[in-house]
Amino acid sequence: VNFFQKRYIAVLNHHFKESHIKLKGKSKSSQEWLLRHLNDPYVEKAKICNYRCRSAFKLLEIDKKYKLLYPGQCILDCGAAPGSWSQVAISKSNSDGKDSTKPQGMVIAVDRLPILPLEGALVLGRTDLSSEEGLVRIKHALNGRYVDVLLSDIAPNAIGVKEADHDAIIKLAYTIVRFGLGVSRVGASLLIKIWDGRSSTQLANDISRFYNKVKRVKPHSSRTDSAEMYILGIDFKGLDTT
Repeated sequence: VNFFQKRYIAVLNHHFKESHIKLKGKSKSSQEWLLRHLNDPYVEKAKICNYRCRSAFKLLEIDKKYKLLYPGQCILDCGAAPGSWSQVAISKSNSDGKDSTKPQGMVIAVDRLPILPLEGALVLGRTDLSSEEGLVRIKHALNGRYVDVLLSDIAPNAIGVKEADHDAIIKLAYTIVRFGLGVSRVGASLLIKIWDGRSSTQLANDISRFYNKVKRVKPHSSRTDSAEMYILGIDFKGLDTT
């Protein structure tokens, strides 16, 4: 049995014991969510691979297909907490400089929530993207450098009303897209999460004004019962367009 097999068995044993403790006193709906979470293979895989959460595999899957991330890039990760997308970005861009044979990139991890330090990333926790102060802080961190890839896995707090939650995440998406227009390099890429709904097509159409290719993407690692999807913009045209 190799190291990874031993590690996998240890993680499974730990969560089997932990699940019985966590389920005590929970409502039926909470128990169902927790059981689904504990039985999710991507949750287990994230722990084995030392990613901070399962969402790392969404970015890895999308990048494998579309080849977005390269050594030497400047990558801005919006809504980065707890940091799994930034972990992927650090590895792909070589922002930690661990591979001396490849260009060293830059990763900026931004979130309203605190983010634990990440080797190879400039962490801007407690930074609100919807505030002027937050946007100024990000521009200062960029220090005149343009962004090659703008990532956003950010989502507002859901209230459980589908239309209202959709409208809230679309509003947030537009905020991020508008900011990205001013800091992205020509040829840059954009990957932004939304909850699918009535305004998804309009958002994609608006993004297509500024990116030569726009895709709607739902990775296999997204939960099948979730409205979550991603809008991918490839090859930023720059602002000299209509």
